[in-house]
Amino acid sequence: MIKIDGSKFKEMLAGGAKALDINRDTIDELNVFPVPDGDTGTNMSLTIASAMREANACSSVHISDIALAFSRGALKGARGNSGVITSQIFKGFAVGLDGKTEMNAKIFAECLRSGTEIAYSAVTKPKEGTILTVIRHMAETAANFARSRKKLEFEDVFKKVIDAGEEILQKTPEMLPVLKKAGVVDAGGRGILTVFDGMYRTLVGLDLVLISGESVKIEKSDEDISAGAKEFDTLENDYENITFQYCTEFFITHFKNETTDAAIDKFRDYLMTIGDCVLVIGDTDLVKTHVHTNHPDRALKAALDLGELDGVKIENMLEQYRKIHANDLETSDEDLKDNAVVSVCCGQGMADIFKDLMVDVVVEGGQTMNPSVDAILTAINSAQAKNVYVLPNNGNIIMAANQAKELAKSNVFVIPTTNMPEGISAMLAYDCETEAVENYDNMCATLGNTCVAEITHAVRSTRMNGFSVKEGDIIGIYSKKIVAKSQSVSSTTISTVKKISQDKDMLTLYYGEEVSQEDANELVASLAEEFPELEVACYYGGQPHYYYILSAE
Repeated sequence: MIKIDGSKFKEMLAGGAKALDINRDTIDELNVFPVPDGDTGTNMSLTIASAMREANACSSVHISDIALAFSRGALKGARGNSGVITSQIFKGFAVGLDGKTEMNAKIFAECLRSGTEIAYSAVTKPKEGTILTVIRHMAETAANFARSRKKLEFEDVFKKVIDAGEEILQKTPEMLPVLKKAGVVDAGGRGILTVFDGMYRTLVGLDLVLISGESVKIEKSDEDISAGAKEFDTLENDYENITFQYCTEFFITHFKNETTDAAIDKFRDYLMTIGDCVLVIGDTDLVKTHVHTNHPDRALKAALDLGELDGVKIENMLEQYRKIHANDLETSDEDLKDNAVVSVCCGQGMADIFKDLMVDVVVEGGQTMNPSVDAILTAINSAQAKNVYVLPNNGNIIMAANQAKELAKSNVFVIPTTNMPEGISAMLAYDCETEAVENYDNMCATLGNTCVAEITHAVRSTRMNGFSVKEGDIIGIYSKKIVAKSQSVSSTTISTVKKISQDKDMLTLYYGEEVSQEDANELVASLAEEFPELEVACYYGGQPHYYYILSAE
């Protein structure tokens, strides 16, 4: 076949979602560290499941409408960095299919190119050897085939693109030493390839397969597709996909004599710093520009440095959202308190600690259960405050928190906390009576003042950081490295404390759901004896997977 329509595209998306679902546990196991909370597969699967629900709810059969619905659903349900990046890749399909009725190999290549640009722009410091590398290589391969003057069979190009993605995926351990040491390929790259492989197999009528190679018979009826989408809890709210407020489009014409292709590339790079959904297509004869940004004036000013403007269109997407929800019950500014804090955490003990520190709303989440953009947004709105401070408390949640920030009505400050002890330190600096920006600065200033380590068990055998780890070993992790291992929780904890307590005078332990209070007290006594210079405190955290979270300051 040369091209596909909306119905076939929707069927392919459902196949990709199902393929990711049946392989999510295997992708989770590709986590670099041998810990029991690798969640890339879970995050991507939940993200794509949300996207599929939105696509199923779309009554239109037009491929552009289906792509847009899928993209919006992906962003609303995006979980973790891998989920957010995946949502941006499929936002590229919405951009590439805008106004189209069918997709051929050339349009498919444009969708991949657009998805690559948007995904890269969503990451502050892109790293090669990740999902970004895989999708970029796939896009480049598709573009090479699209330049052919022959009429290409769509499914043939699709298969070659997947093969190219697999080839570069196998090279990711050479790009990231941490992958090579762990003996795994990039989990996000494997996840996105699994989605596209499921789409391809659905297209040509093949059974889906597990990553191990085993075939899985999947029925493709609408009923099964819908049922598969309903395996996950539905989202409670239906927010629009508004990362940046103003959709800005224009043409640049009549370029200045000194304008070069390099200047146009520099212009594209600049737009990526002030927004997303960036498209800069053309050459020094005519350039079409599209960007979602909070500063359209800056985009226009930068364009005027190149040439003249034509066809300028700026749409306030937030205002469109307000009109759609004009009848919603809204809270007046008079009813809002000045400040509130939202904290993400896992474990009942940790939740109680944050509540004692005057956190207004606690969102359950963390390792293995990153909350979605929508869940964080719901928490922000429920805080009922003019200024809301968000503590992600996990490096894999910061990006989702920033996405929620752009959708919120309140003035939101995301404190980039990467673990729960950092969140606790930030709360100790919080003052509900202090001016908003000063509060934000004070809370951010606490970051980096604590050394945080975790004690857990290895879920597979590996060699890392000079340690030969066997499945079941108790390991200590600090600064993303294994720093201790033994067969004993207490022994590993003591060894880990030695690594993080130099020049420190306070050690705090938060014990998890698998540790008894009696065992925790015995460990505290041993630590007090081993490290008399340290003041040791211990609290119930109740966190899963980790016997102890340690904080030295």
